[in-house]
Amino acid sequence: MDKLVRVNMKAKTVKIEPLPDKYKGKGGRWLSSLMVSDEVPADCHPLGPNNKLVFAPGFLSGTRAPNSGRISVGGKSPLTGGIKEANAGTPFSQKLARMGYAAIVVEGLNDDDKTYLLKLDVKNGELQPAENLKGMGAYESGRKIWEKFGDKTAFVVNGPAGEAKMAMAGLAFNDPEGRAARYAGRGGLGAVMGSKGLKAIILDDTDAPGVKPADEELLRSGQKKLADAILSHDVTKKGGALNSYGTAVLINILNEAGGLPTNNFRSGVFEGASKISGEALAEAAQKRGGAGTMGHRCHPGCIINCSTVYPHEDGSEHVSSVEYESIWSLGANCGIDNLDQVAELVWQCNDLGLDTIEAGVTIGVAMEAGLAKFGDGPAALKMMDEIRNRTPLGHILGQGAQFTGEAYGVTRIPTVKRQGMPAYEPRAVKGIGVTYATSTMGADHTAGYTIAPEILAVGGKADPLTKKDKIGLSKGLQDATAFLDAAGYCIFIAFPILDIPSGFEGVVETVNGMLGTKYAAADVGRIGDEILRIERNFNLKAGIGKEADRMPEFMKYEKLPPHNQVWDVTDEELDSFWD
Repeated sequence: MDKLVRVNMKAKTVKIEPLPDKYKGKGGRWLSSLMVSDEVPADCHPLGPNNKLVFAPGFLSGTRAPNSGRISVGGKSPLTGGIKEANAGTPFSQKLARMGYAAIVVEGLNDDDKTYLLKLDVKNGELQPAENLKGMGAYESGRKIWEKFGDKTAFVVNGPAGEAKMAMAGLAFNDPEGRAARYAGRGGLGAVMGSKGLKAIILDDTDAPGVKPADEELLRSGQKKLADAILSHDVTKKGGALNSYGTAVLINILNEAGGLPTNNFRSGVFEGASKISGEALAEAAQKRGGAGTMGHRCHPGCIINCSTVYPHEDGSEHVSSVEYESIWSLGANCGIDNLDQVAELVWQCNDLGLDTIEAGVTIGVAMEAGLAKFGDGPAALKMMDEIRNRTPLGHILGQGAQFTGEAYGVTRIPTVKRQGMPAYEPRAVKGIGVTYATSTMGADHTAGYTIAPEILAVGGKADPLTKKDKIGLSKGLQDATAFLDAAGYCIFIAFPILDIPSGFEGVVETVNGMLGTKYAAADVGRIGDEILRIERNFNLKAGIGKEADRMPEFMKYEKLPPHNQVWDVTDEELDSFWD
């Protein structure tokens, strides 16, 4: 990957340039965050002319390394006001890498009020009119793109929420079957793409040269070690937890641990959890048959296969994929225990281009404000209609949980750096709370997934209810995660590589085999820390300092059932994270 694509929406130009030396050997989050830090003024308006959108495949994307098909999307976030990296597993990342492109940078603002798409092949890029896609849902847009350009292409498309510049809008990439359903969801980057007048990017990898590893034998050795670890671990193996029940296997697990946020973070236990669990999802897929599928994959080369296809009662396809975070946010967090209603809410989010986490947290806050009762699925769907119709209420909701809560005078707003919290209650799982507070991205479980040791006893058991040693636990996992994001690896390989040393060796070997580097185990943490500090420095320049590394006040005095815990990690302890 030695080429860089620059798309200037004001000048309507597409230039293919050699990748500058300082960016060589970097990929994914490492590259996207570094380029944003270098080229985007930290104090710029996220929807203004100086923000940029960077698409960067991991440096292992396009190889046969298992579960390496992640793409990072970077920019300044309209939701948090800080730096943002959102990523997704998709064939788009693999094709972009095989075409020889290290990144696509979208800059400038379109000033003619028209909508465009970028068509990119191995030699050229061209902006084409896309007025026929303007305002169209992500699903139909994706279908029309495949009809026009062929089903061997890959794409990313912006939904109506992004076009309307809503701060909880994400970007939809295609899955292997062409659904616009693999989301880089968090932080509002769909609004950034919408502000630039760009509806979609289409890749045609005909005659792509492919990736060229520096040491193919070493790469193959690392691939085998990592694949063996993935396929032997109880969480990730074929027939294991993720493959059998999808990510929603965590619903019952977190509920039993008292850490499943319910009714806008009022409790850690949801009475209807079993009705929306991974087990219930698998049962519905089996009984209804037809399109119902467990063990689906988000991109070629995935060997965990934790995605799903949820069917209607008649067996026809309803939506893919129904993930843990989506089921929780649009289910338990809103008091909704009807899996069909949750699936329809997920479908609406996907079609509109909404981050399902932020959408569910926002609806929970709206219910807190009295706009609907907890458990009222039809009322939640009506809120989706408000967003789709761009009503005044729809625009309020579209700006996310913090904005909605402030508009209605709500005090229980579960956000950090204005981003909604994911599906783990920080008062019941203290390590993930540290990650929420200190992550450069705002509340984000994927930034440092302490759930592995705290709840699942992966990599060693850590008591979730105590704050002891959680600063170091979160920092170590955030460093490692940043490295995996740079490589393009799925976060779920963390399960086997934390428990199986040869799996971790395989990760390092694949990186060295691809890049020709001589990284050792210690370099994983070093590089991860470097990435975090690039992001931290951007945020500091944007005015987001240690005062933003805080949990919501209500968590400090409201005791969370069933353990009656409060958030007791002090501000001073959180500040020590960067020491």
